[in-house]
Amino acid sequence: MPVQILTWPAEMGADVAREAGFEPVVLGAIDSGHTGPDDTERAAIELEKAGVDLLLFAGGDGTARNICNAVSDRLPVLGIPAGVKIHSGVYGVTPRAAGEIVAMLVRGELVTLGDEEVRDIDEEAFRQGRVRAKYYGELLVPQEHRYLQHVKNGAREAEELVLADIAADVVETMAPGVCYVMGSGTTVQAVMDELGLPNTLLGVDLVQDGQLVAADCTAAQLLDLTEGRDCRLVVTLIGGQGHIIGRGNQQLSPALLRRIGRENIQLLATKTKLKALEGRPLIVDSGDPQLDRELAGLIRVTTGYHDAVLYRVADL
Repeated sequence: MPVQILTWPAEMGADVAREAGFEPVVLGAIDSGHTGPDDTERAAIELEKAGVDLLLFAGGDGTARNICNAVSDRLPVLGIPAGVKIHSGVYGVTPRAAGEIVAMLVRGELVTLGDEEVRDIDEEAFRQGRVRAKYYGELLVPQEHRYLQHVKNGAREAEELVLADIAADVVETMAPGVCYVMGSGTTVQAVMDELGLPNTLLGVDLVQDGQLVAADCTAAQLLDLTEGRDCRLVVTLIGGQGHIIGRGNQQLSPALLRRIGRENIQLLATKTKLKALEGRPLIVDSGDPQLDRELAGLIRVTTGYHDAVLYRVADL
């Protein structure tokens, strides 16, 4: 998997990246030697806007707070421990451990995503002679790979139970007033079952506020019905092949996908289904090569209740 490094100038990333043998894309500008928390937050915001798949940062709890302020849980992040005090759960246990997690992502392995707490010293308690870590929020962090170990121990997913867990997670997080484009397949059907709504197994339905807006929509109908609305796409992959767009859901036109936006695509799959790909990437074949490239990269896949992994979408 090709890797592109985007970073901030000089001591905020560019120097270290070049020392490691990379040729990074350098964004932004700083007053070298006089950087502070505002620079960290600004860099994180701009890197998110640039579309990075993973935001790596080095520091301690103060830096983790800055990152949390800037990107919250919208973007997978991982801390490289380099600070004096580290109470937050967003760091690798060592710099090498953080590197191993990144290497797993680069190799296309399944890496679980989870919310981890950002904590820092409670200054008021510290002034009173008590060392206590105060909660400041959560970040979305790629965690140590656990799935293959479970398989090695003989554990197997019970498909129906896992689908029910995935469906419960999706329904719980559905936002009011948002129009959900529900793709084809049995995994999405489980979500419709959880909602108590009829489902077009081989078609695309529209749902809003727990109600069926339209069933078995054509590409033209989807464009008409989603015009000017806040939309999200719920879709799964074809087992064994890995197609998420362009096989069995041609109703999802390039125009619709651009309207929805990559950040609003919720991909669902069991870990068993992902493991069956044997490391092969997911495939997008929208009919628009430029859009296919825009949709490439790591994508979050919901694999259970409050359980997700990162998986690669190919840049063909």
